[in-house]
Amino acid sequence: MKRLFVIAAAAILSAAPTFAQKFSTRTAKISFDATAPGSPEDITAVNNEVASILDAKTGDVVFQAPIKSFKFKRALMQEHFNENYLESDTYPKSDFRGTIANVSSVNFSKDGTYETKVSGKLTMHGVTKEVTVPGTIVVKGASVIMKATFNVLLADYKVNVPGVVSDKVGKEAKVQLEATLAQK
Repeated sequence: MKRLFVIAAAAILSAAPTFAQKFSTRTAKISFDATAPGSPEDITAVNNEVASILDAKTGDVVFQAPIKSFKFKRALMQEHFNENYLESDTYPKSDFRGTIANVSSVNFSKDGTYETKVSGKLTMHGVTKEVTVPGTIVVKGASVIMKATFNVLLADYKVNVPGVVSDKVGKEAKVQLEATLAQK
C-alpha cells in the first residue's frame, strides 16, 4: 500500500507542469516602425511595459499596452505621438484580446517552436477591429515566448497623419511583439 502511494505521488508530481495552464508577464515588448518610405527620419518607438496573460488550456491571450510607455528617440516625437496621434490622455491604453487558433498543436510541457495564428480584437485609439496575426510560440522550460510581426493601417484606427508630415509618417505601422511569459 505504501509503495502504491509513492508511485501515485511520483506520477502526480511528474505531471505537475501540465496542470499549470496560465502564463503571464508585465514586461512584454512591443515596437513599431511608422516611417514613410524615403523618410529622412525614423518614426520608431518601443514599449517594454506591456502586460500579457496566456491561458494555455483555452488558447485565450490578452495584451495590454499603456500608450505613454512608448519611447521614441526624440522627445518631440513622443510628445506629438501622445498629444496629436494617439491622444493618450483620452485613450491611455491599447489592448488585444484573442485566441490561439491551433493551441492544441502547442505542447506547453515540451521545449519546442510552434507556428500559430491568433485571432481577436485589437483596440487602439478608441477603435476596435478584428485581426488575425501569424506568430510563433517557443516553449523553453517553464517559459513561453510569444512573437509576432504584423502591419496596422493607421487610418483603420482613426490615427490621422497631417499632410505636413506625410513624407515622414507612413500610412501603416509595422508592429513587432515579443513576450516572455512565466507560469503563474
